[in-house]
Amino acid sequence: MVVTSARDPEPNPRMLDRFLVVAEGSGLPAVVVVNKIELTRSVADVLERRYRPAGYLVVATSAKVPEGLPALRDLLRGRTSVFTGASGVGKSSLLNALEPALGLRTGEISAYWRTGKHTTTAAELVPLGREGGGAGFVVDTPGMREVRTWGIDGDRLATCFPEFRRYLDRCRFDNCRHLAEPDCAVRRAAAEGTIDPDRLVSYQRLYEEVSVPSWSSGRRRGR
Repeated sequence: MVVTSARDPEPNPRMLDRFLVVAEGSGLPAVVVVNKIELTRSVADVLERRYRPAGYLVVATSAKVPEGLPALRDLLRGRTSVFTGASGVGKSSLLNALEPALGLRTGEISAYWRTGKHTTTAAELVPLGREGGGAGFVVDTPGMREVRTWGIDGDRLATCFPEFRRYLDRCRFDNCRHLAEPDCAVRRAAAEGTIDPDRLVSYQRLYEEVSVPSWSSGRRRGR
């Protein structure tokens, strides 16, 4: 469960993409959870339009009003899940709403930085079920301000964007990086709106970060 908030703090799509890349690279199914929708619903709609084409379920919910909690509870039922996300998005508050007896510590938002104060300092296995949580377990993790794409290099990165996969074998070059190569099917799909153009930008920024410079020339794909 990659948790973000509709506001306070504002969602960071670049960070969300990093969390999702880590999940894809680890073979873990991911769900995007948008908390604090009592503050604004429109952000959840924007994030759903961004991530639905990639195949991700987006759950809009709130720790303060019941909307979305039943759907989240159903997703957690009978499983061991991980709650991860930026600091201050309300991961522990959501767990308290699902299981009031837990009494997990929650914190306020720093008005200066608009980021959360760390209240969970170590990963904790939290049982659900005593209040109808569904007999699952959740690993509540500390909030993060930086996410590294551990063990994922430039050769693997494109496969960690699910909506890219159907286009990867359609590029002219079999080692296409989807940056500026001619006849790139991924870039063409983004230009046509089939792929969210900002997701492509996110990929390209990550690629520059994780890739080792290569001096090899492009190889044209055999036809």
